[in-house]
Amino acid sequence: MKLNNSRFAALAFLALGPLGWSSPAVADEISATIVAGHPPVFRWVKHASKTFIPAVNKALEGTDHKITWSEQYGGSLAKVGDELEAVEEGLAEIGLVSSLFDPSKLSVQNVTYFTPFVSSDSTAVSELIDGLHKSNPDLRKSWEDNGLEYLGGAIGIDDYLLMTKFPITSIADLDGKKIGAPGPAVNWLKGTGAVGVSGNLTTYYNEMKTGVYDGVIVFASAALPGKLYEVAPYITKVGFGAQYAGGFAANKDWYDSQPEVVQDALKQAAEADRIAYHKDLDESVTKFLAIMTSKGAKVSEVDQAFRVKWAAGMDNVAKVWAARLDSEGKPGTAVLKTYLDTMRAAGATPVRNWDQE
Repeated sequence: MKLNNSRFAALAFLALGPLGWSSPAVADEISATIVAGHPPVFRWVKHASKTFIPAVNKALEGTDHKITWSEQYGGSLAKVGDELEAVEEGLAEIGLVSSLFDPSKLSVQNVTYFTPFVSSDSTAVSELIDGLHKSNPDLRKSWEDNGLEYLGGAIGIDDYLLMTKFPITSIADLDGKKIGAPGPAVNWLKGTGAVGVSGNLTTYYNEMKTGVYDGVIVFASAALPGKLYEVAPYITKVGFGAQYAGGFAANKDWYDSQPEVVQDALKQAAEADRIAYHKDLDESVTKFLAIMTSKGAKVSEVDQAFRVKWAAGMDNVAKVWAARLDSEGKPGTAVLKTYLDTMRAAGATPVRNWDQE
């Protein structure tokens, strides 16, 4: 029997089996839901889409792995303060976890909120806290105890200020006024005569509009997108300081099951996000204050004597916080000392050395 050339070639190819052909490589497709309680109008959530996810995707180009993302922000899957539980329980693989609003489970992460008047440099604070997470197992343990892997991407918050319905020329002006504040920042009002009420950015506008609050402790980069100047036009730069409010964390079981190249991509992207977010933040604060002024807000700044008087009138909430954590078997005093020693070494001059009293 005579075979034509094409038929002979086909039979020969099949006879070679696996040596004669190879299927095109199929990428390992990984599904990941990322969650945030705040909406993307706020900068740290916006950068999850703008910086973090693209950075992960870029790092995985040319590998056999690809992530398909589902972005769930603004309370669609978890409200503010519920991000940790959503990730821990596997409802999401990754979260922008607000440690500020999880003071029980992430207590040591809240060290900056118990040490006001330390530094107004949010970039330095966030870089320092991410660095401490790498070097200090006490900080990592808080996440791991809750089934999470801290990725980084510290959310630094620009210098907190007061936004009120009334002008502030002295601390006495706060006497009897209801002031909303996030989590532990309520403690900053002790000694002022103000009534501190715990709240967050998603409710501030309506609560001031309806008279629940007379003012709030907030930061400029969120005050503008939240339109808080419409209901609290008096902006007083008190100098409470920049803060650490959380970062990216992944469900630890999910993270541990990923190949090393994916794990590295997630942590590298978190660092890229921190850098991009803070560059954006630093460029926006002065501009945002100017925009709010153009819309009728009245901006003033207190002097150093005012800050010293405010800080001196407070209880030493840092020492109380640290002692309470120590009694629970957590490293409160150790983390407090490490944080403030590191900040001072970096050039910060706290108005009050909370750890040395």
